[in-house]
Amino acid sequence: MLKPLADRVLVRPSKQDGRSTGGILLPDIAQKRPQEGEVFAVGPGKVLDNGTRVSPSVKVGDTVVYSKYAGTEVKVGEEDLLLLEESAILAIRD
Repeated sequence: MLKPLADRVLVRPSKQDGRSTGGILLPDIAQKRPQEGEVFAVGPGKVLDNGTRVSPSVKVGDTVVYSKYAGTEVKVGEEDLLLLEESAILAIRD
């Protein structure tokens, strides 16, 4: 298991269909990078200059929308996940 530090969040990106709107199968290189996913793990929060810790705004299981080129791709077991700073998360989907 990978445990994020500080204000980092581990996200499982949503799966892409792999087809264009016209039904053509697209290779991996031509597919858009997902901008939505499920929170897999959350760090304890950011520590401010005065030493207090700010709790994260997201929790495990939340579906989030994040910046297009944010984060670092990591592999945990057989799963491809995205490790990003909480500030790269733009919204939580209901």
